[in-house]
Amino acid sequence: METNVLYYGDNLDILRRYIPAESVDLVYLDPPFNSNRTYSAIFADESGRKSDAQIHAFEDSWHWGPTPEAHLSYLKNSALHQGAVPVGVSQLLAALEFGIGKTPMLAYLVEMAVRLIELHRVLKPTGSLYLHCHPRSP
Repeated sequence: METNVLYYGDNLDILRRYIPAESVDLVYLDPPFNSNRTYSAIFADESGRKSDAQIHAFEDSWHWGPTPEAHLSYLKNSALHQGAVPVGVSQLLAALEFGIGKTPMLAYLVEMAVRLIELHRVLKPTGSLYLHCHPRSP
């Protein structure tokens, strides 16, 4: 694995394409919290005073669509994931799909689950994963 590299893009794609299994010592994950808010970056001038200048940083809302649908199919179908997803995860997501339907909350959970599976794959057996979670989600 190449070191001292900064990857830019969807972390799921980066994990799958560039990061070998059991090669990472530490993962710190501070994901969006499904707050249904839009966040902006507010700039400051040289003195540190806030400026009126700002840009759209990211939208923290989730919607059901083709991407979560494909990820849910992958997570539930052992022929697709070839044993990479624990049976309990597959069963839990299938139960959630049945219980709450294809809602924004399920889209959020599916997008988090598929990434956590990949993060677990790249983590060394002696590695640690720290996940920052918010105590509530709308």
